[in-house]
Amino acid sequence: MSGSPSRHPRVAVSRTGLPGDGVEHLAARFGVTAWPGTAPPTPAELAGLVRGREGLLVLGGDRVDAALLDAAGPGLRVVALASMGYDGVDVAAAVERGVVVTHTPDVLADTTADVAMALILMARRRLPAGMDALRRGAWGAFRMDAFLGLDVHGATLGLIGYGRIARAVARRAAGFGMRVRHHHPRRTEDDELSRWVPFEELLRTSDVVSVHTPLTEETRGMIGAAELALMKPTATLVNTGRGGVVDEDALLVALRRGELHSAGLDVMTDEPRTDPADPLFAEPHLVVLPHVGSATEATRAAMVDLAARNVAAILDGHCAPTPIPGTPGLPARHHEGVRPRGW
Repeated sequence: MSGSPSRHPRVAVSRTGLPGDGVEHLAARFGVTAWPGTAPPTPAELAGLVRGREGLLVLGGDRVDAALLDAAGPGLRVVALASMGYDGVDVAAAVERGVVVTHTPDVLADTTADVAMALILMARRRLPAGMDALRRGAWGAFRMDAFLGLDVHGATLGLIGYGRIARAVARRAAGFGMRVRHHHPRRTEDDELSRWVPFEELLRTSDVVSVHTPLTEETRGMIGAAELALMKPTATLVNTGRGGVVDEDALLVALRRGELHSAGLDVMTDEPRTDPADPLFAEPHLVVLPHVGSATEATRAAMVDLAARNVAAILDGHCAPTPIPGTPGLPARHHEGVRPRGW
């Protein structure tokens, strides 16, 4: 997709056919070039796409590092992710070059919380095992000990992190009669949904532990062998945060040894995972989804729309609606942008 070549600033978009009409709004006002391939661009292809552009709209799986920022040139003013997570972006390098980095933190909380609850139910009640038995023709005569799982209602839910998604999960858990507590390194006040507890206490006392933290140097591998050993053997671990927060090898060991009842992952350390023989997929007490936490038509469209609004705001000379926390919402260098025209 390309806007009029006479219109400036110019924006690169790392995919074609994105949901919603955000990219179309950008193309009506700026020079927009979208990657035409069906496969994601390679780093070299993305560097070629962004060269000489003032704006870049990317997805969460795209890597934006110092080399890409340098390839874009000094005119780049904004990198807008259609994603809540931003561990694929070298934010420090962008800030150093005066480039604003934005993400989409508000629009996907409820949709992702739905998937977190789905994983809790699927893993704890062992629902995939029942589905697998049906597909194999192995549903036999009624047995009292067949497909036994553990109750969700009345269980204690421990939330690691207490941001928008975690609070949305807490609201859903209340409807299941779950007791909710949470841990955040910056101690938060108790509220009507949950109460704060120390990290080790949360691991020891929760029936379900649900991870809702960004991936940082502090959180990378924060759920490893030692932390899993603190959890109940009847506990369930769910991760809809970022893949690198959980040590997948340690998780598999704990499940195989019966030291943990079950787990559910919507995020993994390396994505995408395309090997059918991947040990994560073979573990019967582990439910794995292909990073679909935000995957509804309305939410994905809203993510692209917000990313496009962030681009337009910066190119118009305004503050971005949702910059990465702790970073400037305006470029370090002033650029004359197109003035607002109603969108």
